[in-house]
Amino acid sequence: MTDTFNLSISKVKTSRVSQVDFSKVNFGKEYADHMFVADFRDGNWQQFSIEPYAPLTFLPGLAILHYGQSVFEGLKAYKDQNNDVLVFRPEMNFNRLNVSAERMCIPQIPEEIFFNGMNELLRIDKDWVPTLPGTSLYIRPYIFAMDEYIGIRPSDTYKFIIFTCPVGAYYSKPLKVKIETYYSRAVHGGTGYAKAAGNYAGSLYPARLAQKEGYDQLIWTDGATHSNVEEAGTMNLMFVINNTIITAATNDTVLKGVTRESVLTLAREWGMKVEERNIPVKEIVSALRNGIMTEAFGTGTAATIAPIEVIAYDGTDYTIPATNGNSFSSRILNELNDIRSGRKPDTHGWMYKVPV
Repeated sequence: MTDTFNLSISKVKTSRVSQVDFSKVNFGKEYADHMFVADFRDGNWQQFSIEPYAPLTFLPGLAILHYGQSVFEGLKAYKDQNNDVLVFRPEMNFNRLNVSAERMCIPQIPEEIFFNGMNELLRIDKDWVPTLPGTSLYIRPYIFAMDEYIGIRPSDTYKFIIFTCPVGAYYSKPLKVKIETYYSRAVHGGTGYAKAAGNYAGSLYPARLAQKEGYDQLIWTDGATHSNVEEAGTMNLMFVINNTIITAATNDTVLKGVTRESVLTLAREWGMKVEERNIPVKEIVSALRNGIMTEAFGTGTAATIAPIEVIAYDGTDYTIPATNGNSFSSRILNELNDIRSGRKPDTHGWMYKVPV
């Protein structure tokens, strides 16, 4: 249930947008002027507001600080040639946010609240949407527990916030990744399919170990046997072997990525063979050894399309030959960029135009 959507708006006196060099924006370092906020209590979402992006005030007993009951999403906004603000497939992020919320015993966000809040926020902070190639406005909706209670149970109160930040590339160069065969990101019956905060906290330590060895990310394997490839820490994975795109099937251990689904849709339309299935580690290693893997790349909202140049397994680095810009991943990145910017027709209805 929700109260009537009455939105209170309090704007900053002076915008900070003129202080930002949009040609040098780093990922997640600059934040736009405002945020959308809603509270859940007494069984309802209520008190909807747009207010200045500012610190939150809470007491040390706040449930989220102790038990991690929180979910989040990430999506991006762009501008077309008409200066309209376009958001890439927000309905998928909205639906996935509620799937995650259900798994974490968090109340559902009604569509009216999600889209009305996002729309008004983007209208007010429209000037924060960058237009340079490779840039976008990252949108972060998230929900977290607000009870002041030290005890293991779902919270009765929650806060929903959307804030935004202009971003450039998440990865600035092709990646070196390592296949992880000891630590686990997710197990069947767990929360791997949800964008729950704790999933990412648990992945930090093994990722740091890999980074000390010179790798950018991990390729996670299944938690039961470590014999099948699943996803990377920040993205879904795709491999091109014998002109076939192979990616792990989504299940309760693999996140259902928005960019992943979009890439597979375009690949099939272009006539490429696509396989969504279990991917044995030994198949990946064999393809690398025999030189029949021509590409590997990650897909994700933050990463977009992230080429992989090295895959490590059992102490050996396997290099994937450079494709000099003629790769499938380069073509798909250009296609997505053209659709998002309005340079090519949006034949799939992926771009959501923010109402003026």
